Amino acid sequence: RLVKAVQMSQYDFDYFVIGAGSGGVRTSRIAASHGAKVAVAEDSALGGTCVNVGCVPKKLMTYGAHFSHDCEDAHAYGWDVQKPTVQWSRFIENKNKEILRLNGIYERLLTNAGVTILRGRASFVDAHTVKVTSAEGEKLYTAKIITVAVGGWPFVPEIPGRELAITSNEAFYLPELPKRVCIVGGGYIAVEFAGIFHGYGSDVTLLYRSELWLRGFDDDLRTHLKSEYDKQGIKVLFNMNIDKLEKTGTGIMDTFTDGSMHEYDIVM
Repeated sequence: RLVKAVQMSQYDFDYFVIGAGSGGVRTSRIAASHGAKVAVAEDSALGGTCVNVGCVPKKLMTYGAHFSHDCEDAHAYGWDVQKPTVQWSRFIENKNKEILRLNGIYERLLTNAGVTILRGRASFVDAHTVKVTSAEGEKLYTAKIITVAVGGWPFVPEIPGRELAITSNEAFYLPELPKRVCIVGGGYIAVEFAGIFHGYGSDVTLLYRSELWLRGFDDDLRTHLKSEYDKQGIKVLFNMNIDKLEKTGTGIMDTFTDGSMHEYDIVM
């Protein structure tokens, strides 16, 4: 239907997609495979959240963090293993190389499908016109059909000192492994990062504003995971949040909603 509707079109493209994440790449390729003239605009790395600051690098970090547990378990199997040390910069460098490799695969998938890749930030001019802004300037493109596939972005609450906090996006590119980590949130991303940083040797505190994390998950899993984190030494505080953040000479001072103050290297 798409091809029939636009084959006589006078537009630059039959189909224009804003955003080259998982959804944008997929819909672009499928449309092109049916004969449509397709363009996709992206102002960041190809592959979106999952490839660059989501599922893929998170898995790599999870695998890496688990080696500390493997070394502990090895002793029971007769191995005398010295306490391992982490070369964080080496891990980040190797992780970045893998992400770049995947970016290249996504680019080839689009190119081989006949999709035009436009590097820049796209915005609507009207119902059939998009402006793409890049370092080279601005250019207008027209299309019969335009799809918005921009995904989402982490949110930092409006509290004093919010500019001092990071999100999961920045956590994947930390130049140094933080010794003291405060994670605010009780979704699976927060819980996963608590385990990751702890596995790499950080002292981790996780705050959640309600009574039990991972809302919507199985209750037995939620309570069991809490007990396991307690055993590992991850400090989990329910019914707790942050009121404000302040920069100090040695870190970031967090004021909790109970009035207590605690210093960390990063707040996420």
